[in-house]
Amino acid sequence: MPFSPVPKESKSQINKAGQILVLDNPPAKDLRWARDLADRWRACHAYPINTFQATLRVRLKKFPPDSIVAQRLKRMPTIIDKLKRYPAMKLTTMQDIGGVRAILNSVQDVYTLADEYRKSQRLAHELIDEKDYIQNPRSEDGYRSVHLVYRYKNKRSPGYDGLRVELQIRTKLQHTWATAVETMGTFLGQALKSRQGDQKWLDFFAIVSSAFAHREKGVPVPRFGHLSELETLQACADAETRLGALHQMRGFSVAVNAIAKRKGARRSWYYHLIILNSLKRTLQIKAYDRDSFEQAVTDYANVEAQAAQGQKIEPVLVSAGPIDQLRRAYPNFFLDINEFVDIVAGMIPAVKQ
Repeated sequence: MPFSPVPKESKSQINKAGQILVLDNPPAKDLRWARDLADRWRACHAYPINTFQATLRVRLKKFPPDSIVAQRLKRMPTIIDKLKRYPAMKLTTMQDIGGVRAILNSVQDVYTLADEYRKSQRLAHELIDEKDYIQNPRSEDGYRSVHLVYRYKNKRSPGYDGLRVELQIRTKLQHTWATAVETMGTFLGQALKSRQGDQKWLDFFAIVSSAFAHREKGVPVPRFGHLSELETLQACADAETRLGALHQMRGFSVAVNAIAKRKGARRSWYYHLIILNSLKRTLQIKAYDRDSFEQAVTDYANVEAQAAQGQKIEPVLVSAGPIDQLRRAYPNFFLDINEFVDIVAGMIPAVKQ
């Protein structure tokens, strides 16, 4: 399978491209150069994340069969937004341009897998950073997951050595929460995932995350740590009532079951370019086989350029296997938050009576 090589430009040039991308009105010629180099820098991360996901699938064979593996290249608007929010960050040291995710049934499974990676003597890659947002949930928004960041190393393909790959390990409940945050951010036109936007929505998701933590017998979100489980549920109910959150979310959610049944669908598709139009509530999926990665990356960059010019679309290039597993791994791009709504609706009726 052909993969994009690491750009021959120096790291200082790559970082310069990142600096140009965050400018408000850079010269058109500079912007084209920066965009092209940043696209190629992102694309080269596909090789290491493909290696990681293949190893991860082997490791997950000892876990329940409904565990999910997914991989993705970070969306360019998200890369640019992160560079803006963290001015000291450099494009070459951003840790999550290439991401691999494991979604498991329980917190115990999360830590079992994380410990396997930490203690593995056969893993050549260097663990350079880790964050445990399950034991230490983010107080601002309630985000919970375990992140392991590696510096890639492979004797067979040394050209990719040094690239960074982030492995996220989370439970299905944590994943349901995270995708609901991202989906509502899309609908509202706010970067809720980046802890930006309407404070009422941020507070709603944070208190729900704390309730989910109680449900998993874990550590509550710090700013709600003084609340008992019952008090947390009452706070969830109050926040939901103020926003009419579940009613709004049910109204926003759309069904795209027909996509899974579309004519010509093949189980051999490996990469999927998902193009979400949240205004029209439509979803387009372009599928590619294993040997068409270069075309997939080119199409991805072209659609992102259309979005940068003002089209109200959100593209992402992902790999998660067959279409049914793709939907389970990325429900936010299917505008599907029904599972989150059902869970929250089932948690709060007793305290609302």
